[in-house]
Amino acid sequence: MSKASSKGAGARTRARELMLQALYQKQIAGHSTSELVSQFHDQAAYQRVDKMFFDQQFPAISDSQNDLEKKIDELIDRPLEQLDPVEFAILLIGVYELESCTDIPYRVVINECVNLAKRFGSIEGHKYINACLDTAAKSFREMEHRSWTNSS
Repeated sequence: MSKASSKGAGARTRARELMLQALYQKQIAGHSTSELVSQFHDQAAYQRVDKMFFDQQFPAISDSQNDLEKKIDELIDRPLEQLDPVEFAILLIGVYELESCTDIPYRVVINECVNLAKRFGSIEGHKYINACLDTAAKSFREMEHRSWTNSS
């Protein structure tokens, strides 16, 4: 992997971390999408992220949260209210990317979200994230998922 692509991947990972923080803050404090975008643009951490990715993804996820919640509700084995806020935010990111960002391989989406859960979630939360997003990938990316499982 070239240094440039490695740097880009790291910046995108950091953008997801910032989205996770913003989505968590939205849940806890009830801030609007525009308030959070403005607030996170002012943070030093924003300078180290893939800004275009954050600026496109976060508002799209935040503004479509109700629709994403319905999709998540179909994937999980408990009421939405019982999800840990961090894991809920990670599922918002993952389900959105699986459904809307078909240029990102589904395995990358799942891996990024599992890593977020390992870093910020509960001790075993990454396993739950992995299972939920694998189920979502089978639904949203059926052909891609099937071709990967048939080739491995």
